[in-house]
Amino acid sequence: MKLKLITAGLIIATSVGLSGCVISVGDHESAKSADYWQVQQDKNRELLSKLSMGMTSDQVITLMGTADFSEAYIKSTENQGEQSIKVMFYRTQWAQGDGKTTKDECTPIVFRDDVLVGWGNTAYKQI
Repeated sequence: MKLKLITAGLIIATSVGLSGCVISVGDHESAKSADYWQVQQDKNRELLSKLSMGMTSDQVITLMGTADFSEAYIKSTENQGEQSIKVMFYRTQWAQGDGKTTKDECTPIVFRDDVLVGWGNTAYKQI
């Protein structure tokens, strides 16, 4: 009988202790401070200055880290055949204080057949 009471007490104590637990799933960007984004943007702008034409996407990822967004597709042209196009976006400027990174707050980095061919809006518009 004593064992049953102890077991019941432990179950009740555990239930009460866990009743306040919440598992948060989803976007955690809004929890980051404004200072975090300023530091990240400054770092990304500095790293952009170290890019060189001809780098591979792996070399850019090693230098810059994981992109905030990316796009990829196959482009077919009569003159050049099929080309693999990849664009990675890194946050470099603040646009609005909603706590979420959007593409308009990022600088695009453009690869053609895994070779860096440019970065910035001009390069992005030319693909």
